[in-house]
Amino acid sequence: MTPSLTDTSLDTLSVDTLRLLAVDTVEKAKSGHPGAPLGCAPIAYLLFHKLMKHNPAHSKWANRDRFVLSNGHASAMLYSTLFLTGYDVTLDDLKSFRQWGSRTPGHPEFGVADGVEATTGPLGQGLGMAVGMAMAERHLGAIYNKPGFNVVDHHTYALAGDGDMMEGLSHEAASLAGTLGLGKLIVLYDDNLISLDGPTELSFTENVYKRFEAYNWHVQRVMDGNDLAGIEAAIEKAKLVTDKPSLIAVRTVIGYGSPKAGSSKAHGEPLGAVDVLATKKFFGFPEDQSFYLPEDALANWRQAGARGAVFETEWKKLFADYAAAFPDPAAQFERTQKGELKAGWEKTIPSFGVEKKVATRNAGYAVMNAIAESVPELFGGAADLTASTKTIFKPGVSFHVDPAGRNVFFGVRELAMCAAVNGMAAHGGLIPFGSTFFVFSDYAKPALRIASLMEVHSLFVFTHDSIGVGEDGPTHEPIEHLMALRAVPHITDFRPADANETAAAWRLALERKGPCFFALTRQDVPVLDPATHDAYSSVSKGAYVLEDAANPQLVLIATGSEVWPALDAAKLLAADGIQARVVSMPSWRIFEEQTAAYKASVLLTGVPRLAVEAGATLGWWKYVGLDGDVIGLDRFGASAPGPIVMKELGFSPENVAARAKKLLK
Repeated sequence: MTPSLTDTSLDTLSVDTLRLLAVDTVEKAKSGHPGAPLGCAPIAYLLFHKLMKHNPAHSKWANRDRFVLSNGHASAMLYSTLFLTGYDVTLDDLKSFRQWGSRTPGHPEFGVADGVEATTGPLGQGLGMAVGMAMAERHLGAIYNKPGFNVVDHHTYALAGDGDMMEGLSHEAASLAGTLGLGKLIVLYDDNLISLDGPTELSFTENVYKRFEAYNWHVQRVMDGNDLAGIEAAIEKAKLVTDKPSLIAVRTVIGYGSPKAGSSKAHGEPLGAVDVLATKKFFGFPEDQSFYLPEDALANWRQAGARGAVFETEWKKLFADYAAAFPDPAAQFERTQKGELKAGWEKTIPSFGVEKKVATRNAGYAVMNAIAESVPELFGGAADLTASTKTIFKPGVSFHVDPAGRNVFFGVRELAMCAAVNGMAAHGGLIPFGSTFFVFSDYAKPALRIASLMEVHSLFVFTHDSIGVGEDGPTHEPIEHLMALRAVPHITDFRPADANETAAAWRLALERKGPCFFALTRQDVPVLDPATHDAYSSVSKGAYVLEDAANPQLVLIATGSEVWPALDAAKLLAADGIQARVVSMPSWRIFEEQTAAYKASVLLTGVPRLAVEAGATLGWWKYVGLDGDVIGLDRFGASAPGPIVMKELGFSPENVAARAKKLLK
C-alpha cells in the first residue's frame, strides 16, 4: 500500500489530521478502537469533504445524503470527521470521548452527537438501517417528485467492516436491497482481512464480492486504501448505477501507520503512548502535541460547510418553486418531515360494534385501511406474512412494483425488516412498520432494542400472540416474548383486549412518536360496547377499571384475550357472593407513566389481586404482590385447537374463579 507519508498534498494532510485526531481521542479516553480510523480515514474524508451532499450547519436538512457507520466501533473517526467538517461537535467533545455525560459515547448514538444518523455498534445493524433509509428515499421520491422538481434526491452511504459482513443481518439486508434494486445505496466495505480474533482466514473465507454480485449488487474493488483517486472514481461510478445497490470493497490496513498496523491488536484498545509517538512520526506530525490541527488541513475540511450551505440554499429555492406549483404535496411533505399528524386524522378511526367477535389482528387491519388516506406516511409490510398478520393496504400496490406503493414484502427476513424500519424512521418523513408472528420477534430482537435506544417512531405489529394459536403448537406459541419486550426501555407495549382497544392502541402508537409494538390475537374475541366503554381514554391510561363491584374483595387484572375469561370469572364469583373488580391492562408502559394515585385507584391497595395473562408470569408480581397470584405460563404451550389449549393450561373462567377464591382464604 502506498504510504501517505510520501504525498504532501493538502488532501493527504487532511486525511492524516483525521487519523491522528481519532488516535488522540482514543488515547485520551484510554479506551476505544484506533485501528479502523487509521485505515478508513481516506474514505471518510472523500465522503464528508468532497462527495456527500450535506450541510454541517443544518444536520437535519431533509435532502441531505445519509451516512451510516455500521462498524460503529470506529466512532472516534466519525466524531472527529463531524468536528472537522463543522458539525456541532467540539474539540472538547472529542476530549471527553467515552466519558460520563459526554456527547461522544463509545459507539454512535442517534440524537446524542450532531450529525450521527443512526445508533450503531451491534454489527450489521447499520447496514440494515441504511437499507431502510434508501427505501425511504425511493418511496418519498416517488410520492413527492414532479417533472423538474426532484425535491427528494439523495444517496445513502454506509461504511461496514468484516464483522458486519459476517453477521446474519448483513445477508438478510443485502438480499433485500438487491431484490428491491436500491440504486442509491452505496456501501463501502473496509476489507482489511482482520477481525478481533485475528486474521479473517480463521473464520471468514467466503468470497464477499461474488456473494454481493449474487444478491444483485454492483461490486467494485479498490486495492489501495490510500488511493483517494481510485476510491473517488469507484464512488462516482457507483452513483451512475441506478438499478442496483453498490458495494465498494476497499483494501485497507487496520492501524495503518502505527507499529500495530495489520494486526488485530490495533482493533479494540488504545495504541499506547510509545506507539502513538511512533505513529505521529510516521505521518510527520509533531510528536509532542495531542489534538494537533494543522491550519491548512482544518481550513480545507471546513470547506464542506460552505459547499453544504450552497446545496441547501439551492434545494430551498427548488422547494419554494415546488410549493408554488404543487402546494398540497409540499404541505404534506413539510408536515411529515416535522413528524406531525394531519389535523383530524383520528376521526377516520373506526369503531366496532358488539354484533360479532373480531380477532384483534383483523381489527388492526380495519384500522390501518381506514386511516390510510389520512395518514399517508404510514408505510410498511410483513416478513412474508401479510395475509396472516393482516398488515396490508387494500387496494394497494407493492413497493417493489411501484416505489409509490405502500405495501412492502420484506420476505422471511424478520431482523432485516425491523432494522430497515428503524432506518426509515431515522430518515424521516414516514411512520414505518414491520410485522410478523409474535414468536418470531426473537429473530428481530436486536433491532427492537436499537429502535428503543434511538427512540425513533418505529412500529412493530406482532400477531398470533399466545397459546391461542393452537394447532401450530409450542414452536409458534409465544411465552416469554411479551415480558422480554416489556423489559426493554422506551418501547411501548400494546396488548389490547378487543377491537376497540386495538383501535385506541393504533391511535396512541401514532401519537406517541416513539417505538411501539402490538401483540394481537389470531382468534376472534368479543367486542366491548363502545357506547359504554371509551376505549381511547381508557387505553391512554395503560390500565383501567373495566367492570367494577360495589365493594371489591378481589381485583382481577388481565390483558388481551384473557380479559374475557376474567370477566366471566367475575360473574361466577358474583354468583357465589364474591365481588371482584376486573382491570384491563393493555399497556404496562403507559400505566407506569400514570400518577401513583391513579395506579392505586385502579389496583386498590390492600385488596388481593390475581393477574391473568397467557405468557410468562415473571414481572407480574410487581402488581399482584407476594400475597397475590398469577395465572400465566412458565412452560411451553401445546398443539391442539386453540380453545382446548387455553382451557387445559388454566385460562378458563372456572379456573380463574377457583384461583381467585384461594386468595380470600
